[in-house]
Amino acid sequence: MSKETPQDLKHHGRYDPLFHFFLLPILLANVIVAIVHVVYHPHFWSAWLVVLSVAAFVAGFKLRTYPLKVQDRVIRLEERLRLQALAPAEWHAQIYRLSEGQLIGLRFAADEEVVELAKQALEHNLNRKQIKERIKSWRADEWRV
Repeated sequence: MSKETPQDLKHHGRYDPLFHFFLLPILLANVIVAIVHVVYHPHFWSAWLVVLSVAAFVAGFKLRTYPLKVQDRVIRLEERLRLQALAPAEWHAQIYRLSEGQLIGLRFAADEEVVELAKQALEHNLNRKQIKERIKSWRADEWRV
């Protein structure tokens, strides 16, 4: 997604070119090359290279998933605080019934519609994608990783 393209339901995903188009393909190719090598040259060290290649591939995924999980926790906190500021006081207890996925989906809703969407999410048990589909006024999130 480029900075010029406004965010909406179809254009809000983000790729990290160095991770998605450089590191992951190289790590995957490394696993494949190591497996081919062990098939043609069976030896302890060839098998060990497969183990190391798989470990590097798993480490690559973990390097991406850990910060994403932290980001999701921050989004959950931000959305709870935003709902507390925007929702009527009698509805504050309901905020903690929203799941992490629902709160993450709500982050794209403008302030004017987020409370109503949160109520709909609870009433109809909407998932992240369903919430995003109901957003009328998209609030861009340019800070996510």
